[in-house]
Amino acid sequence: MTDVLRRGRASLAFSFFAQGVAFALLVTRIPAIQDRYGVSDALLPAFLAAVPILAGVGSVTTEQLVKRIPPSRVLRWSQPVVLLALLGVGAGESMVELGVSLAAFGLAVGALDASMNMLGVSLQRAYKRSIMLSFHAVYSLGGILGASLAWVGAHWHLALWVSYLPVVLVLLPAALVGSRWYVDGGGDADVVEEKGEGGTLAFALLLPLCLVMCFAYIGDSTVSNWSAKYLQDVLGSSEQLATVPYNVYMVTTLIGRAIGDLGVRRFGAVAVVRAGALVAAVGFGVVAVAPGAWVGMLGFTLLGLGLCVLVPQTFAAAGRLFPGASDAAVARLNVFNYVGFLVGSPLVGALGDAWSYRGAMLVPMVLVLVTLVYARSFAAQPDRYGGGHERPRTADVGRGSNGL
Repeated sequence: MTDVLRRGRASLAFSFFAQGVAFALLVTRIPAIQDRYGVSDALLPAFLAAVPILAGVGSVTTEQLVKRIPPSRVLRWSQPVVLLALLGVGAGESMVELGVSLAAFGLAVGALDASMNMLGVSLQRAYKRSIMLSFHAVYSLGGILGASLAWVGAHWHLALWVSYLPVVLVLLPAALVGSRWYVDGGGDADVVEEKGEGGTLAFALLLPLCLVMCFAYIGDSTVSNWSAKYLQDVLGSSEQLATVPYNVYMVTTLIGRAIGDLGVRRFGAVAVVRAGALVAAVGFGVVAVAPGAWVGMLGFTLLGLGLCVLVPQTFAAAGRLFPGASDAAVARLNVFNYVGFLVGSPLVGALGDAWSYRGAMLVPMVLVLVTLVYARSFAAQPDRYGGGHERPRTADVGRGSNGL
């Protein structure tokens, strides 16, 4: 059974990695996509907003699908769709083809994100120790590689399909082969009934985590969308130096997630989440008052170290809160990933235009600090059988997606 879990963990980690590569290749080549299809500046926000909206639809749909089929099957077939849709974006010729490809990407990525984190939560429960941050660390590593490949494509003026095709040819068959070893978790009907999976009580219990997820992604989208502009326009850096903060943010995110599980095992999830929120808030504060570019980059570095722990621990907390209904909890929680992504960039832009970009950085700082109010939701939940730990659940490790 240990070998089953190890293979399941490795195969799921590769899925996180492949998704990180694919998503980075899409978002970092948006200017090239805009040029290829002749998308106007006025129309571009509609295309960009459609992806997270449809991803939210995909996540909600996945909640219903996993009632009939295991999450491993959803992941097995949604990942190839994401990769092929990415290739479609690069190879299309008309605006209609772009729209269809982005729609397929959005729907599939919602199903992919939800099912990946469902499997991650159930594996962590089976391991009986924190491993969730390691999956998101591998995602960050994939994002760094994808962004690097995108830079190569832009530097050598490669056509989009030329940049995307080799990646898809490598990742798609590897993901399909690896999907043989996914491990599904088991459910527990009596716990589902007790927690009120579909009722008001369940949403009230899940709401604090939904807010934390939303606030974390508002912070993340602030960095990804505004760090370069902020450094150049507000702090007076060169154009070349303005590209550095997001790269530093990605690297520190990877480092923080790589060591974060050790922190959770040593100090507990509540302490790690509180520390992450405080570090992220300090990071936003440093960015807001920075006198120059180098101090601003220090702030973005702190943001990577702080924000990186919030999202993985939010998924893990949902699994602990609803041990018999973790798939549904993760799917609902995942929707707020896209809500935060949709809200973050326009919010900072509107505040920056109406007030100041320095002042705008204080808003995500305050939202991240609200996480401290909800930190207790990340504590291990006592079950109805007594004690402060979840009871052993043999069903969680009893079946793999290939029948093991």
